[in-house]
Amino acid sequence: MQLSLVIPAYNEAESLPELIAWIHRVCEPLYEAYEIIIIDDGSTDNTWQVLANLKARYPHRLKAIRFARNYGKSAALYVGFQEAVGEVVITLDADLQDSPDEIPVLYDMITKEGYDLVSGWKRRRHDPLSKTIPSKLFNATVRLFTGIPLHDFNSGIKAYRASAAKALDLYGEMHRYIPYLVKAAGFPKIGEKVVTHYPRRYGHTKFGWERFLYGFLDLLTVSFLVRFGRRPMHLFGSLGVLLFLGGAFTVAWLVYDKLWQLSHYGQVRREVVAQPLFYLGLTLGILGVQLFLAGFIGELIVRHAPHKHHYVIREKL
Repeated sequence: MQLSLVIPAYNEAESLPELIAWIHRVCEPLYEAYEIIIIDDGSTDNTWQVLANLKARYPHRLKAIRFARNYGKSAALYVGFQEAVGEVVITLDADLQDSPDEIPVLYDMITKEGYDLVSGWKRRRHDPLSKTIPSKLFNATVRLFTGIPLHDFNSGIKAYRASAAKALDLYGEMHRYIPYLVKAAGFPKIGEKVVTHYPRRYGHTKFGWERFLYGFLDLLTVSFLVRFGRRPMHLFGSLGVLLFLGGAFTVAWLVYDKLWQLSHYGQVRREVVAQPLFYLGLTLGILGVQLFLAGFIGELIVRHAPHKHHYVIREKL
């Protein structure tokens, strides 16, 4: 299989017929073997009925998966990536704002130029300020944290080498940081392509200012998981040891100071336990032990954690 197109859809009944027809016009002359995978992410409109009708029209091209409820875009992408069999995987949003005309160039950038991931950059956007301003702040913050010079991390249109897509461990809101996760998974060649962005024809945007706040919190989570998710002892253990040593050094210095005063003056000005530094050292020691134990428990949890990708699929076409 040459190409898999993975498209999450949530209440996109109006746009799907146009989108599938557009993809068919672009891909049919170019690719002998391609598939379109639509993940209905718990839609509450008649999206699934529309997909059933489209399946009858494109029986050899279209696959459809229906979630029992809305799990979010990360879950939809994860399931779509695992279902895909193409050597190149391209994702699109279902709202007709991403252009399927970009597919051939994105495909060639993976197969001929050797990229592991190519992210679309909507340089000229047709979105309200309530979406574009948070997006600019979000992307600037992610560039600063990750060091990856992309302009649009959360672009819905992306092309992947199949092995890179299947290596992604997506859940929650991790789809916002896919380039960072791809790089962390061992696929460093990441590129960018300016893509055409169309105004939304149907429905309304599902994102706003709150995305920036939630996105920043998710960025901290992803940064921690990438660096220490599989080795929590490296973070908590290191901090624990440093705090414990700081506390031990503080108490040792107080004891030494007492002994020095006794040896030189035959008396001490204040007992060790009467000094504030003693309680600071004691607190540091206790916190150090607790952080070390947290790291140890984290290691046990990582080694024995149950599988996190449990999404109830109601139907498949």
